[in-house]
This record gives sequence, C-alpha cells and structure tokens, in this order.
Amino acid sequence: MKKILFLIHDLGQGGAEKVLVNLVNNIDRLKFDVSVTVLFGGGVNEQFLKPDIHFRTVFPKEVHGNSKLMKLLTPKQLHRLCVKEHYDIEVSYLEGPSARVISGCQDLSTKLVSWIHVEQHSMDKIAASFRSEKEARRCYNRFDQTVCVSQFVYTDFCKILDFQKACKVLYNTVESDKIIKESRIEVPKFSKDGNVCLVAVGSLKPSKGYDCLLGIVSRLHKEQYPVRLYILGVGPLQQELEKYISDESLGGIVTLLGYDTNPYKYVAKCDLFICASHAEGFSTAATEALIVGTPVCTVDVSGMKEMLGENNEWGIVTENSEEALYQGIKRLLDDPKLLAYYKQKATQRGKIFSTENTICAVEEMLENL
Repeated sequence: MKKILFLIHDLGQGGAEKVLVNLVNNIDRLKFDVSVTVLFGGGVNEQFLKPDIHFRTVFPKEVHGNSKLMKLLTPKQLHRLCVKEHYDIEVSYLEGPSARVISGCQDLSTKLVSWIHVEQHSMDKIAASFRSEKEARRCYNRFDQTVCVSQFVYTDFCKILDFQKACKVLYNTVESDKIIKESRIEVPKFSKDGNVCLVAVGSLKPSKGYDCLLGIVSRLHKEQYPVRLYILGVGPLQQELEKYISDESLGGIVTLLGYDTNPYKYVAKCDLFICASHAEGFSTAATEALIVGTPVCTVDVSGMKEMLGENNEWGIVTENSEEALYQGIKRLLDDPKLLAYYKQKATQRGKIFSTENTICAVEEMLENL
C-alpha cells in the first residue's frame, strides 16, 4: 500500500476543491493510504471528506496577505513547516502555493506530482506565487509527474514553460451517481412560470464573467424574451452584481442563490446552463450540468470543446465575447426544438464522466510513478 498526501490551499467552495474531495473519497483504500492537508482550514468542503482520510490543517484559517508571507520562506522551509510525515507520493493539487510547498520535498524516495487546473496564459501568472520566474521553473521541474485537467491546459502550460518533463491529461473526478440522486431533490417554491430558466454556477469573481452574463440577460429581457437567470455562488463581486441587478430593474429576472452544497437540484430544473468565464480548467459545473441532463451554452475556454465537441456536437460553444454568447443563447431561445435536441445530447454526453473511469485513470498514473 502506498502512502499518499494531497496538499491544497483550502477546501473552500471552488471546483478544484470539490473535485479533490471526490477523488480522495473514491480512491481504492487497498492500494492507497490517503492524507489531505490544507494550508488554511475552515473550507466548506472539509465536511464531505470520508472519515478514513487523514486530514490536517497547517493554519486554522486563511491569513491576510499569505502569498507574500509564504515567499519569505524557501520551498524547503515551507515543506518542513507543512508536511510532517514521510509519504511515498506527495501531490500538489493546485498550481501556485501548494506546488511551491511540495517542490521543497528533500526525500529522494518520494515521488512528486503537480496538478494544474487552470489555463495560465502567461509566465507572469505562472510565477505569481513564486519569488521569481526562475524559482517557478525550478520548482515545477522538480515534479516527477505533472497532470493537467484538459488538453487546453496541457498545451498552455507546456508551451509557456517549454516543459519537457512527464505531463499528461486526466479529467476531473465527479461523483455521477450522487449528483443524479441529489438533483432529484425538490426545491420549494421553484417555478418556471412559463419562463426559460438559465443557470450559472461558480464563485462571484471577475474570471467568471458574470458582468457579461448579466448584460446579456438585461438585453434579452428588454427584447421581451421570457428568461430567468439563477446564479449559484458567493464571492467578492456580490455587492457589485446586486447593484447592477437593482440599477437595471432585474430583481424579478435574476436571482442570486448564494452557495449551496447541492447545486444540482437547481441545475437539473433549469433549461440551460451558461458559462461566461474568461478562464477555466475543465469546468466541473459544466460537467455536472451534462450529468443531470441540462444543455450547456458556453464561451470557448479551456476544456469546453473537449467536453462539447469541436463542432457543437454535445452543446453550444461560442467565441469568448459577450456578443457571441448572447447570439448563442438567443439561437436556443428562438428554436425550442434545438434546445430539446441539446438536452438529449447532454444526457448522452454526461454518461462518459463516470466516477469509475476517472478514478481508474488516476490510480493507474499513481501506481506507475
């Protein structure tokens, strides 16, 4: 049995955090003794870890300015602070701070894995959590295996770093049976009232493109399309979005539902899932929408064409602009038969994201290190 550690910044509401919980909960306990360490405790997803997972926090809650504080220490010093035992495999489950920590491991018998979740676009972004570009390159080159969550993320990461070490694509683990079961839970007072219900899921932060999405919904409303938008998530833009909703008189059209540990019960009851993000890795929320049979209309960010097809076989992928996404949504609103077609396609496509398939691929990678 191999002793394995997964290190992540926290287990808050993000997609990578939820996917890590899915992964460690389903890894074969006859093959792996699993530990999870978070740099900062208190995340909402901690409660979902199975009791046989060894869990610890380095700090009880997030420290303001932690990124700058961590740069005061070397990767070797950080590793000594954060990792207290010997492991056969140590995994950094997010780019940035956790990668810097794990790269400081000095035990030559320990295999190191780096998991990259988000497209980086530039060397500046890759190096943001490191002291310098040179340190970022040195740290990432210490890993025995790098994993990217989509082909787009893989190409982006390898090109920017001119990365020559072992690197592969492994798709995110989702608990498909659990998602389907929880999607059937009733939502009190949820009624379509003859409207086409749109839904978006994700933190209320700039990268999710909610400003564009609200602009689109405002435009559709003024053009008298019978739409309602539900947004699941919390974050720093909440007050700004609430102000826009008020200023544009969208109070009866847009509903901010906050964070819910079961977004599936809403997503399954809506007619169309929307992604307006400026950047993604391999969208967990879009994957979950397909699993519950809700069609997806998205801008072209990492992983979407892998998920939905190069030619919109399983859903609609538009250029990454507000106008293009507006036209994509409008096309589906104007053609109910097309929307029904993509609902059928979503149900079909969702079946490929089974828990068993993704877990087997991860276990095979870990066993072959």
